[in-house]
Amino acid sequence: MTDRWVLDQSAIPSAWFNIAPSLPEPLKPPLHPATGEPAGPEDLAPLFPMALIEQEMTPQEWIDIPGEVLDVLRIWRPTPLVRATRLEAALGTPAKIFFKDESVSPAGSHKPNTAVPQAFYNKAEGIPRLSTETGAGQWGSALSFAGSQYDLEVQVYMVAVSYKQKPYRRVLMETWGGSVVPSPSDLTDVGKAVLAENPDHPGSLGLAISEAIEDAVKREDTHYSLGSVLNHVILHQTVIGLEAKDQLRLAGIESPDVVIGACGGGSNLGGISLPFAKDRIEGADVRLLAVEPESCPTLTQGRYEYDFGDVAGMTPKLEMYTLGHDFVPPPIHAGGLRYHGDSPIISNLVKNGLMEAVAYPQGKVFEAAVQFARTEGLVPAPETSHAVRAAIDEALDAKEKGEERVILFNYSGHGLLDLSAYDDYLNGRLSD
Repeated sequence: MTDRWVLDQSAIPSAWFNIAPSLPEPLKPPLHPATGEPAGPEDLAPLFPMALIEQEMTPQEWIDIPGEVLDVLRIWRPTPLVRATRLEAALGTPAKIFFKDESVSPAGSHKPNTAVPQAFYNKAEGIPRLSTETGAGQWGSALSFAGSQYDLEVQVYMVAVSYKQKPYRRVLMETWGGSVVPSPSDLTDVGKAVLAENPDHPGSLGLAISEAIEDAVKREDTHYSLGSVLNHVILHQTVIGLEAKDQLRLAGIESPDVVIGACGGGSNLGGISLPFAKDRIEGADVRLLAVEPESCPTLTQGRYEYDFGDVAGMTPKLEMYTLGHDFVPPPIHAGGLRYHGDSPIISNLVKNGLMEAVAYPQGKVFEAAVQFARTEGLVPAPETSHAVRAAIDEALDAKEKGEERVILFNYSGHGLLDLSAYDDYLNGRLSD
């Protein structure tokens, strides 16, 4: 009996899946930050290459993946699908727990799935430099890796609290050639203004985005690159769910009962769930579950409205669940989930009852992470641990009800560069 399903490299998806045409309620357009009018391609051109702008707005269901992108993705894709049999046994559950292991990428997470095509399209348009933000460092690591593959300069603004908590993420970015500064920084007007008011500001993803966008707008040689939220980013991540579908069939399962992903901006959640969301829209009995931190409860307590994606109000406004673009979340270890807003696609699914959302405190998340590490042997990233927590709770619920249940979650990244967080948890220094 096998507990691992690995596809041949020839089985990497050749096209990305776009859920937008299938949504029961069409996505509303982004609004220009200054005029409030719908933003067109010419408004986004200073930030993104035209190929990505077209993907952001396309009504097509399938978008071909360029061969040059597939060549790089083959370094680690397809990723394994694993059944967590040891965790199942420890829980005594009749449920079957599967996870898609995205931690095998060079950067240790799902983020290179979109970093590579974003770098490719910018290179093809003649852009030599990219600016970006990062929370825990997963996205900054991924874009620095992608930049090394296409000989691009990468400037990363890393949320200050994570910059201090995760020094080896910075080292990883620098190893791949990225330049990293804590945000708020003294490289931008936005950063200088915040530091003047509070020199010890912990930073936020919204603030780091403002700095990265200001950087890009001021330089003709630079485009901005975003690791989550936007439609084209979610699109690129669907390779995860598309592979998982094929692997579940190899395991003799036509459809899971529940698909789970941690949610900050929505990229890994969208990647694992959107191919299954199409099935749900068409009547399949599959639940989709977003998991977020109680300290940044965007989907569970946010408002559904148009809002800026950054603190300074420089991004186009998106219709989404939001806690307000000036919201500064507590400095929890899951830095990648400390974002005030969510993907319009994910928000649309939640609003229309096609996806559920749940929030957990930090302590319960790390409790689940340690249980997973001591049974399956893998140490999950703090962000990923939210999905682990929800998968365990689903399995325990199935046990209590005496139900067989197929649970699929996205193991979106490892925590081997997040051990200070585990040190805090294991020594009683972790607060919720």
